[in-house]
Amino acid sequence: MTGEASRVPLFVYALLVCTLLLVAFVAGCSPSGAHRDGPVPLPDPAASLPATIPPDGTPKAITSPRERRTEPEAECPDDNETRSWYYTASSAPGGVPSVPAEVARMLDTYRGLWRADTSEKVVYLTFDEGYEAGFTPAILDTLARERVPAAFFVTRSYIENNPQLVRRMVADGHIVANHSDTHPSMPTLAGDPAAFEAELARCAEAFEALTGERMASYFRPPMGEYSARALCMTERLGYTSVFWSFAHRDWLLDDQPPASVTVERVVRGTHPGAILLLHAVSASNTEALPEIIGQVRSAGYRFGALYEIDP
Repeated sequence: MTGEASRVPLFVYALLVCTLLLVAFVAGCSPSGAHRDGPVPLPDPAASLPATIPPDGTPKAITSPRERRTEPEAECPDDNETRSWYYTASSAPGGVPSVPAEVARMLDTYRGLWRADTSEKVVYLTFDEGYEAGFTPAILDTLARERVPAAFFVTRSYIENNPQLVRRMVADGHIVANHSDTHPSMPTLAGDPAAFEAELARCAEAFEALTGERMASYFRPPMGEYSARALCMTERLGYTSVFWSFAHRDWLLDDQPPASVTVERVVRGTHPGAILLLHAVSASNTEALPEIIGQVRSAGYRFGALYEIDP
C-alpha cells in the first residue's frame, strides 16, 4: 500500500480483524444459523413420530406374559362347561352390546376382556390369523398408510409358515399375540395342565425364536370357546383372554359379502370401547378396510391399542 493508507496504525487492522471474527462467531451460534432464509420452522408433531406409531393410538412397548400366579393349580374352579362366546348387540346406533352378568363376572375374575369400559369414542382393531389366504400384506399396507394400530392373534403354524409377515407385524408396531399351537377348544385340555400350557407355550416359543422378542401377553381362545377353568388356567399362565364386542360372518372363503356390506356391518357395530374382530382370510374385509377406517374416524372415533385397556 502507498500514501496515507500506508500510515494507518497496526492496531486499526487488528481491531478490524477482531470485529470480523466476532461477527462470524455470533452468526455461527445463532439459532437461525442453519436457516438463513427465514425463521426456524416448528417441528410437525406427526412427522416427528416414528412411522410405526399411529397419531391416534397409544403405543407402548410389547411386554412379555406376566408372572404366573403362585396359587396351586387346584385352586382353579372345577367348572369346565364349554361355553361359546356371544354378545347381544344394541338396537341403538353406537350402543354398547351386553353379555350375561355371570359371564361378565367370570371375565372380571379371570382377567378377560371383551370391550373397554369407557364412554370415549375409541375402538380396538384385532385380526385372527390361523392361516394365510394372501390378504394380510394388503391389510398391513392399509394399516401402515392410515397409521392404525392392530392386534394380530396368530397360531404357531401361522408363525412358521409366514415368517416375513410376522416380522412385518412386529416392525410395523402391531401387537402380535397368542392364538394357540393347534387351535383346539381350550376346555377340552383343561383337565391336563401340561397339555393346556403347551398350547400357549409352543406358540410363544415359535414367535420368540423367529423375532427374538417375547410374545405379548394376550390370548384369544380358539373358536371363542371357553370355560371358567380354562380362563383361570390361562390367567395362571400370565395371559389375558381377549374376546370381542363385534364380529361378523367373514371367515367363509366361498361366501364373502360385498365390501359395501362389510363396511356397513362394521360401522354399525362400532361403539365406544369396541374390540373389533376381523378375520384376515376375508377378501371383503381387506377391500373394505380403508373405507371402514375412514368412516369410523369420521364418526369421531380413534383407533387405540389393547395396552390401553390392559397394560
